[in-house]
Amino acid sequence: MTIAKPACTVEFKELAVHRIKGGQSVGAVGRELKLSDQTVRNRVKAAGEGKLNGAGGRAVTPEEMDLSILRAENLRLKRENEIRKKKATAYCARDVLCSASGLPSRGRHFP
Repeated sequence: MTIAKPACTVEFKELAVHRIKGGQSVGAVGRELKLSDQTVRNRVKAAGEGKLNGAGGRAVTPEEMDLSILRAENLRLKRENEIRKKKATAYCARDVLCSASGLPSRGRHFP
């Protein structure tokens, strides 16, 4: 059984590249960030070619990012709408039960 590696963000990858360009050695950066020397070298090479990507390994276009944000917002709004529907149903059901039993509802007080 293999253990899945956590995905690294672009910022984390750029940190290694920035430190190498700042004059630190590959070994020092690798030890500090807990990466192998080859991984650090691969990231420097990818950054030089403009191919340093985030988690998932592929570049995301601005349109794809916008679409992803809109889909997430749409899902959130659908969930909020479902919650409101359930609350309204429960509120109306309580109102019907109260009126059928003669009990006060919606803040009306006993005489």
